[in-house]
Amino acid sequence: QVQLVESGGGLVQAGGSLRLSCAASGRTFSTYAMGWFRQAPGKEREFVAAINWSGGRTYYADSVKGRFTISRDNSENMVYLQMSSLKPEDTAVYSCAARAGGVAVTTDSGYNYWGQGTQVTVSS
Repeated sequence: QVQLVESGGGLVQAGGSLRLSCAASGRTFSTYAMGWFRQAPGKEREFVAAINWSGGRTYYADSVKGRFTISRDNSENMVYLQMSSLKPEDTAVYSCAARAGGVAVTTDSGYNYWGQGTQVTVSS
């Protein structure tokens, strides 16, 4: 079992930056692939970024490529999402997820554990 807690969300002006953090429990964190997803009001949850167990392989949605960076620190059981050049369209609840397997996937159905989410609001 893995428990995930996101933090770092808030209100930011368009063009600004924000770093989200996801703290994970469990001694097997380093074996899990991790992902970030987001959901805006009235919209379906969508994939944002994913990282494999070692951090050596990353994947991004086209809408955030070049602006967002996912990283992890297995020694601290942490996953991060560095967001830059933020746009109002990035406004959503961001959730981190863990997959009981080391290969990253880009679909939410591929993840076993979810955090509660953190709100990111980008003003125009």
